[in-house]
Amino acid sequence: MNGSTNQNTGRLADILEAHIAGNLSVEEARQKVQQEFTEVTADELALAEQELTKRGVKDSVVYDSMESFLLIFQDVLKAPDLHLADWHPIRTYQRENEAVEELLKKAEGLSRSRFVLNQWAEVIEGLLQYEIHLSRKQNQLYPAFEQQGFDRPSKIMWTLDDAVRSALRTAATLLRDGQEEEFLSQYDRAAALLKELIEKESIVLFPAAMEMIRTKEFLAIRRGDDEIGYCLIDPPPQAPMPSGTAKTDEEETGEDGFMKDLQQLLQKHGMGAAAGEMDVRQGKLTLEQINLIFRHLPIDLSYVDENELVRFYSDTKHRVFPRSPGVIGRNVKNCHPRESVHTVEEIIKAFREGREDEAEFWLEMGGKFIYIYYTAVRDDKGAFKGVLEMMQDATHIRSLEGSQRLLTWDSKDHGQAKAHTGSEASYESSHGFTPETTIGDAIKRYPALRSWLPTLSPQYKKLTNPLAFKAMAHIATLDMVAQRGGFTVNELIRELDQWADSQAEEET
Repeated sequence: MNGSTNQNTGRLADILEAHIAGNLSVEEARQKVQQEFTEVTADELALAEQELTKRGVKDSVVYDSMESFLLIFQDVLKAPDLHLADWHPIRTYQRENEAVEELLKKAEGLSRSRFVLNQWAEVIEGLLQYEIHLSRKQNQLYPAFEQQGFDRPSKIMWTLDDAVRSALRTAATLLRDGQEEEFLSQYDRAAALLKELIEKESIVLFPAAMEMIRTKEFLAIRRGDDEIGYCLIDPPPQAPMPSGTAKTDEEETGEDGFMKDLQQLLQKHGMGAAAGEMDVRQGKLTLEQINLIFRHLPIDLSYVDENELVRFYSDTKHRVFPRSPGVIGRNVKNCHPRESVHTVEEIIKAFREGREDEAEFWLEMGGKFIYIYYTAVRDDKGAFKGVLEMMQDATHIRSLEGSQRLLTWDSKDHGQAKAHTGSEASYESSHGFTPETTIGDAIKRYPALRSWLPTLSPQYKKLTNPLAFKAMAHIATLDMVAQRGGFTVNELIRELDQWADSQAEEET
């Protein structure tokens, strides 16, 4: 950063601070900015906000003043037209926002006509995908800002991100529950917040990112974006490899450095590098075996060291919340929204001081029961070495009752159900239904099931609600559906077989 930018940042912060203190109205501050500046760039505005934090202005005050700040700078803030290649992460965010704006236009049309549940459900289902956009920002883009010493997005914009997420979820719940008027009111609030966020991303966040973050970092971000996914768009193309580049920076510095450290560690313990094994608490494991164990654990793990930096998360299919490589090395406080940081700080403080050794939370989310457990990591002398976080989808475990003492599992060979419980022999379906068949797969094969099942039990009426069905389609197995309706799984599968037979007879 050059001296001119430093000077501009300080002066802009002076004006903003005077406005916050009540010494300048919005109009007076706007006129002062116009008198002293012909142009203010997005990164200068962002750095001025960062300077306010250094002066002791609370994040909540800055967040509440964001609209005023944009009005103050409206005549001089220059948001350049960003002409970016399709692989570029910022272009991906722009494309997602464009897709969301099309959905918002469609909703405007729906709001002027008779309320049709399925049409609104389609809109909300699409808008809920915006959580993917937010997750990528929080796990990929915000850490890149922090690497440049700029933590404003993770402390201020994250609050707006969460407001949008919460408003959309509330609207979806009201729609699912059939509360039409309440839904429409909540949707208006969610849409306004979403438009506000898109505007701030376009005017401030994206231009500031292009000024502060180097191409090298954007290439790394692009490599991690696929792990989280995309909102309403197809995956962007991969970034082109720079000509003459033999290895990425990760390959040159990260892998080689790690292998040197590993070799030194092996030699320290009297093992040759060829052996490739390391002493663990009980036994010896190769690095490959250690990674395989972490990948196959039926839980989601992450580790924060004693310096409160994220050092590790398990690469497992059982991951509960999205993560990406951008989180590694990040201060754990910046991995949480401003409203929940105090809880993170309280846990770490209690663990560090030795007052507590564990903390647990649980929540119901998207039809799943999520269990979260934190434990203090200490060495053999009791010194605090960090925090291990474990997350698990405990929906199935929570549903278990009684005992199962016999070895049983479901064979999916030829779609035949073999053994399911130790208490009764499993019924073999003539149509390929098994206890583990999801309700979504069953209805995909037999669409008319969706309207027939509620005649079997009133508990199945939710299947006719598009949002409720979407939430449970790929989660609820026939075993779970049977319990919900008061049947054994064999009884339900027999009913399904008889119904499928009747359908076949009607067709002939």
